[in-house]
Amino acid sequence: MTVFRAAVLQMRSGTDPEANARDFAALVEEAVAAGATYVQSPEMTNMVQRDRAGLMAKLKREADDPVAKRAADLARAHGITIHVGSIAVDLGDGRVANRALLFGPDGQRLGAYDKIHMFDVDLDNGESWRESRTYRPGETAGIIDLPVAEGGARFGLAICYDMRFPHLFREEAMAGAEVLTAPAAFTRQTGEAHWHVLLRARAIENGAFVIAAAQGGIHEDGRETYGHSLIVDPWGRVLAEVDGDAPGIAVADIDLARVSETRAKIPNLKNARAFDAGNRRITVTGAIGPAEGAHSQREPETAS
Repeated sequence: MTVFRAAVLQMRSGTDPEANARDFAALVEEAVAAGATYVQSPEMTNMVQRDRAGLMAKLKREADDPVAKRAADLARAHGITIHVGSIAVDLGDGRVANRALLFGPDGQRLGAYDKIHMFDVDLDNGESWRESRTYRPGETAGIIDLPVAEGGARFGLAICYDMRFPHLFREEAMAGAEVLTAPAAFTRQTGEAHWHVLLRARAIENGAFVIAAAQGGIHEDGRETYGHSLIVDPWGRVLAEVDGDAPGIAVADIDLARVSETRAKIPNLKNARAFDAGNRRITVTGAIGPAEGAHSQREPETAS
């Protein structure tokens, strides 16, 4: 079987990690009841807290985080794969990782991914964010095989703002990713303008499924997120969506055969060619190097 049922969990995480872990667990149970064998939660599942002092006061190391522990237990109890979209993790040096975690049906940690691109922006109406002041960016693309269907499926990992960097997703697709992921806590104003467009574009241009669980609503710390958790097929069609910003779930059947079918119709991954732009060489995935001489494509590292 190349088909598995995926669920996205839409949350409205507050500033209490224990309470958020309970909300997360309740939504996982709802997803399992709906038949899901792969469950994804949003970015910052464990805590949405914009105040740095408040964040650091409740932060845990990964092994002690209540969401991480609950995810491992739930994956084992139900024999499913759980993708914690991200949690804030204390790195022990005054910095924080925005880290996705993957747990297999035996409850074992299969891999992790630290968000690469920091959300440092100045939006309309005075909304400003400087993620790099608190978080340490990751340096490695997340590509991992998950036991969600017969023979497994290759997933490409990303978090929120990463979705605005299409070369990351292209790198993952060129490495064989069939499912691309972008769990998020998108702001309302950027979500209204860009959320659906960006996720559908990443699916279309890579001929891959895109799964993106989201935070939604007005949070305890005062921020407002967009919601509308999505599952998109390789043709860019929305298969499932949590309508609005309220907590809930959406499920869809993911038929991996659709990936090869779509890529056969429009083989843009195979048709991509390197080219020169001024004195720079642009590879098929967007990597930049000097124009002269031979160029080889880097093999992305697997998540760990």
